Amino acid sequence: MAERSLFSVIGEMNYDGLIADLEPAVTVGGATIRKLGSAATLKRGTILAMSSGSAGDGKLVVLGNTAASNETLTPYGILCEDIDVGTAADVKAAVYLSGAFDPDKVTVKTSYDITAADIDALRVRNIRFVEVSD
Repeated sequence: MAERSLFSVIGEMNYDGLIADLEPAVTVGGATIRKLGSAATLKRGTILAMSSGSAGDGKLVVLGNTAASNETLTPYGILCEDIDVGTAADVKAAVYLSGAFDPDKVTVKTSYDITAADIDALRVRNIRFVEVSD
């Protein structure tokens, strides 16, 4: 009979510091990310905004994109894992819908700065930012 070991390494986790606290509890949901004009990999920790309004489609885009006419983009959640988004089809993704996150670990569209209104909109959704000291 072969000997079995209960003490072997079967994988490892690398802590990236995105989640900064246990309260509020982290919740994850599924959402649809709108296809892009040019394919890209969206990184874990990307803040996403929901498209609404009369021209809205209920899909997510990276926070900092410019809204179309009659479209409103409202901060919605934070991307759970890296995901490739192409130009042909929308993509289903896992999104953090609540939790405490390190503001130094989240990203938005290049050259966009997160505003106080963005932070307030995320706080309403039970997403808060917690400064983490090293």
